[in-house]
Amino acid sequence: MTRTRPRPRSDFHWFCQMNTQWKDIDIYGHVNNAVHYTWFDTAVNGWLVARGLLDPVRGEAVGLVVHTSCEYFDEVVFPDLVTCGLCVSRVGKTSVTYEISLFRNERDRSFAHGTFVHAYVDRVTRRPVPLSEELQRAAHQIQGGNTE
Repeated sequence: MTRTRPRPRSDFHWFCQMNTQWKDIDIYGHVNNAVHYTWFDTAVNGWLVARGLLDPVRGEAVGLVVHTSCEYFDEVVFPDLVTCGLCVSRVGKTSVTYEISLFRNERDRSFAHGTFVHAYVDRVTRRPVPLSEELQRAAHQIQGGNTE
């Protein structure tokens, strides 16, 4: 397996910030790997909410996470500030693949990089549904970056 390199901020098109919390630190003295996945989830859904594309209570279609992955390049600790960089690497008929890199404080190189795939289904039947035109348009606007 070829190891991905840390990504620069310039590869990403949307950003949000999160603070590490005391409770995030594990017995090894760094943020536990499970916390990285909560940051991915929060970044993707934060972008969807900011664009008016997510109504988690009343929306007819819901995005289910069907795949995630993460590579770690460096540790992050409390009280670091984490910036999540988001771009889209693939827009399918019923799914969107996001690329997310996490940046520590003001550094330009990521300390972790992940993928996050949402597959859209009907809220009731759970059968796949096509992406809305609005979601397709928004996803294409942040598509790009180096997707090694």
